[in-house]
Order: sequence, then C-alpha cells, then structure tokens
Amino acid sequence: MKNPLITAEALATALAGATPPQVFDCRARLDNAAAGEALWREGHVPTSQHIDLDRDLAAAPGQGGRHPLPSPVTFTEVVQRLGIDLAQPVVVYDDRGGQLAAARTWWMLAVWAGHPDVRVLDGGLEAWQQTGGKLTTRADAPAPSGWQPLFNDDAWLGADAVASGDMVPLDARAGARFRGESEPVDAVAGHIPGAVSRPSTDNLTATGHFKPASTLACELPDAQALVAYCGSGITACHNVLAYAVAGRALPQLYPGSWSEWISGGERRVATGD
Repeated sequence: MKNPLITAEALATALAGATPPQVFDCRARLDNAAAGEALWREGHVPTSQHIDLDRDLAAAPGQGGRHPLPSPVTFTEVVQRLGIDLAQPVVVYDDRGGQLAAARTWWMLAVWAGHPDVRVLDGGLEAWQQTGGKLTTRADAPAPSGWQPLFNDDAWLGADAVASGDMVPLDARAGARFRGESEPVDAVAGHIPGAVSRPSTDNLTATGHFKPASTLACELPDAQALVAYCGSGITACHNVLAYAVAGRALPQLYPGSWSEWISGGERRVATGD
C-alpha cells in the first residue's frame, strides 16, 4: 500500500495540478450529528465536499453498535452520489489528526472498498491553515459516478469471530476507559478479554501529525493476528491507519467494537491492565 498520508504542502500542489484529487471534509462531533456539516459550511479546504459520519459512513445504531458498517449496496450509493471513482485520487481530512471520521473514511474507501489512491491529510485542517492554506465556503455539487467497488469483507470481523479468541484485540480508546476506570459513553466499562491498549492519540505528535513511520513501527503492538476496535469502530480505524503508515501488516477491524460487544450482556468483560 502506498503512503496513506499527504502533507498540506503536497495537497496544495496537487489541487493546483492538472489532475487534482477529490477532497472530503470528514469533521464530526460524536455528541452532535449536525456539527460536521455546519463546520464544513463555515469554511473548508477548496473543492472539498462534506462526508457525514452518521449518514454516509455508518448504518443506523442498534445491536451492531453505535456506528455499524453500512451495507455494501448502501455505501456504493454513497460513493456514487459523491462522485468517487477509480480515476481520481482522494484526500480526506478532519480536525482531530485523523482520529475521527477521516481515518474511518480512509479505511472504508481504501481497505474495504478497494480504492487504490486514498490519503489522509497529515495534521488535518490545522496543518492546512498553518501552512497558508485558505478556506472557502463555496460548495459545488459533485457529478455522480458509476464506481462499483469490490468490497473486501476479509478486512473486518464480527463479534463472534472476535469472541473466538483467535485474534488479539487492539483497543484504541483512552487508557482509563480500557482499564474500566471511567466510561463516559457506554453502559459498561472495561475491555474485551485479552485485548491490548493502544490509544489512538499515541499515534500522533504534539502537533497532531503522525509520528514517523520508524517510530510507529517500534511502538505499535506486534502480534500475528490483530483486530482493531474502540467504542464504536471509528477511532479503531486510526490504529489501522497507523499500521499502514508504519508499513506493517494491517489489523482487521471490528466495526461493532465495544458498543456492540456489551449489547445483550452475554460476552465477557475485563478490567484493569
């Protein structure tokens, strides 16, 4: 897989080139479903379209968790409506260093749907502005595409497969949530038994950029079979992205994550380190 990141300077050059990438603003707020689009309308990277976490990147919440994957048919409709096709590179960004919907968008397009050229803006919207990039409120509707993705369903696992114990779960939540010391979102605190903790924030420097590939390669947990999870399958994608940046084999994703794991109450829960 090619480098999944792009710098703000490289994006500015690409947007001025003969074949500019299609850009998506993935900003979101988990406590306010309308906030992402509102932020995009206030100002965004030129040419970027808004992609919505709840409407475009997830199915309705339920027993499958707070942000289950949409069906392949539904996501195909999304990419076609947004005009995404294989002929044009894609760049995605948010304002959390990729930890919210940008990493999820990258995973869904590049890993699951098989688009060959999807990159995340390293440092996010802040990096764009800090390097002199301007914002616009212009919003041009994209021309629909006819792309029919070939979905790789081996890239993710369901709850039963995770519960089998054949995989090592990799938890992207904060350490206090992993240990069960606090749980601000879900009804049950703790983690999947056998999991290891790798908070997604540990993938970034203090400036919100990804750590160097060599650093990530040394830091990221090493196991033969990893499955990434978090609260609802969003920040888990940031850990998958970190493995891609490091040039390591990608973990599978557990989209239902903790919010699905604790539904029904029949699955075991662990606390502590």
